[in-house]
Amino acid sequence: MYIKGAVEGAANTESGSRVFVYEVVGLRQSEETDKTSYQIRNSGSVFIRVPYNRMNQEMRRITRLGGKIVSIQPLSAVDQLNGKASTSNATSGETANIANGKATPVAEQQANKKDKEGNTMTQAKAKKDAHADVPVNIYRPNAPFVGKCISNEALVQEGGIGIVQHLKFDISGGDLRYIEGQSIGIIPPGVDKNGKPEKLRLYSIASTRHGDDVDDKTVSLCVRQLEYKHPETGETVYGVCSTHLCFLKPGDDVKITGPVGKEMLLPADPDAKVIMMATGTGIAPMRAYLWRMFKDNERAANPEYQFNGFAWLIFGIPTTPNIIYKQELEEIQQKYPDNFRLTYAISREQKNAQGGRMYIQDRVAEHADELWQLIKEEKTHTYICGLRGMEDGIDAALTAAAAKEGVTWSDYQKNLKKAGRWHVETY
Repeated sequence: MYIKGAVEGAANTESGSRVFVYEVVGLRQSEETDKTSYQIRNSGSVFIRVPYNRMNQEMRRITRLGGKIVSIQPLSAVDQLNGKASTSNATSGETANIANGKATPVAEQQANKKDKEGNTMTQAKAKKDAHADVPVNIYRPNAPFVGKCISNEALVQEGGIGIVQHLKFDISGGDLRYIEGQSIGIIPPGVDKNGKPEKLRLYSIASTRHGDDVDDKTVSLCVRQLEYKHPETGETVYGVCSTHLCFLKPGDDVKITGPVGKEMLLPADPDAKVIMMATGTGIAPMRAYLWRMFKDNERAANPEYQFNGFAWLIFGIPTTPNIIYKQELEEIQQKYPDNFRLTYAISREQKNAQGGRMYIQDRVAEHADELWQLIKEEKTHTYICGLRGMEDGIDAALTAAAAKEGVTWSDYQKNLKKAGRWHVETY
């Protein structure tokens, strides 16, 4: 899945070589977004490129938005943000990718949530302890790991829409380590419109820490080829990195950076309840979670983690042939009916209560009361990955459910975030 960052640098124009990188924590998107009732993702650290002649102006903007500058370095010193933020080719239409390939500037999110004394949601402290040794940025853009494509398999069945591929890379020749919920960067070959080397795009990892072969030698991605019509010319434009990946052949080299990210990590508690809401290639991290929870080989490889809790996936796709990993999902549902629940929202085939298309937010609305009861339990973590457009509808449904008990959902959701129980990666 391709990942777009939550905060885009306000100063992306460079004045000669005098460009600096601000590392900022606690930044919100804008004063206006603070007034909304739906979630705006915050980053633990974001990296912003600032021309010399805008440094003071950018400092004031960051302060106004509640951010704190923790370091300032010349751009050359950190080599294009060391993989923690990248700017996509403006003409490619791609954004940096969480789920699967939509490219624009990307700011890596490392949400280091802090627990509050006396907070009844005690999962935050457990999360901090469990994730203290999470690997981050083992490989950087100036020295990426060069892996090999092992396989590249189509995930869209006949009659489906678009191209979505499952790619498996050999990483046995290096030291790349990762855990479920993280992302890696991919640097496509070639140069951009300015003649400079292409920058990395981020993609959510679709495999567990042990890889699809459970031998600690591979990493897998779920990638959709970005395709859209140019708004002025009407010509078809394809994403640079997503196209590169979707047409890799076994044996081809691939430049990998990372891993990055701590926002989407699973709780260490094997009795946790996990709600997953995904659209399209937002299924990538969810697949990694489900493999870790339920796959026989994975369970054998993780004697310290034997999942006994409950997982519920609500998955939005346009057509039945577009149900990514359909066989895997339904096999898990059949084998673990008491521990895994699978709900599809197939927009072009199913109707919502109003007779319109069935989107993931409509499914959430159908089950809002049940989801609300689950969310209130301290062992429940919620993960949302995919298109940002679903967030408003999800919040609206849960607002209505919470209001029946006199609870303001927006306030309650803030407490969930502070407790490290509400995880979002959208683009």
